[in-house]
Amino acid sequence: MGGGAEMKLDAAAEQALIDAAFAAAAQAYAPYSAYPVGAALLFEDGAIVAGCNVENASYGLALCAETVAVAKAFEAGRRGGLVAVAVAGLKADAEPITPCGRCRQVLNEIAALGGTDPLVLCASKQDVRRVLLSALLPHAFGPAHLA
Repeated sequence: MGGGAEMKLDAAAEQALIDAAFAAAAQAYAPYSAYPVGAALLFEDGAIVAGCNVENASYGLALCAETVAVAKAFEAGRRGGLVAVAVAGLKADAEPITPCGRCRQVLNEIAALGGTDPLVLCASKQDVRRVLLSALLPHAFGPAHLA
């Protein structure tokens, strides 16, 4: 993948994205894990699409915040243009969280459609870790492999 934020995002845009992820986490439905998570996606046009985790009594049916945000973005007609992602957990004293393997793949799909390598901001209340999606999911499988 090329393009993308290449680890650069101005401080105001970064903070707005992290704030959106924390706001989404506050809406999470996490009665089983007690681990609310929010994700926010930033697109090239400045739009932010956010989602929260939604748990289910049948644990395997739970939805991660990143997957919810990507589904909302697709529903809004977005195909590519992903610049950055923020993932934030509200669990007290937790380390910054990264997207799970499934979510890395889901994020890769929308990024691949626009040929971007988005910056992923992994946030906790105490810290933010910055990493490119390609570093979280090296040698990713994507739409180009099916052509």
